Amino acid sequence: MDLRNEPLGLFARILALLSLFIGLGDAARLLGLGAGTASPIATIGTMGFVLLSALTLMRLFAAVGLWIQSSWGAVVLAASLVIEIGFYLTGSNWVSLSLWSFIFKLGVMLATFGLLAIAQLWAQRQLAD
Repeated sequence: MDLRNEPLGLFARILALLSLFIGLGDAARLLGLGAGTASPIATIGTMGFVLLSALTLMRLFAAVGLWIQSSWGAVVLAASLVIEIGFYLTGSNWVSLSLWSFIFKLGVMLATFGLLAIAQLWAQRQLAD
């Protein structure tokens, strides 16, 4: 799948910026910004810290992949969002989301799935021609 054509490339770049925004927000939580004097490990627990670290790295790498308009960036972003939303919906204490961040991340996940689906349809259409 190639995301280099005009509408898909623009959409991939928008998703790259959103992935960067989410990743940098998660990195700020890892550093303890906004948590006062409490340690981030004490606030979210050791496993929550490890999970958030992995998700942060995935989102930052996904931002790079989407910015260079590669399909692996969309796959990495979708995987990170599926993991986080899955943990949240199962009631895990490792992931805490507000209602608005849940809606935002669900929207980004659906947009990423849409990008992948449209890119797949575009690739099949190019093969048929």
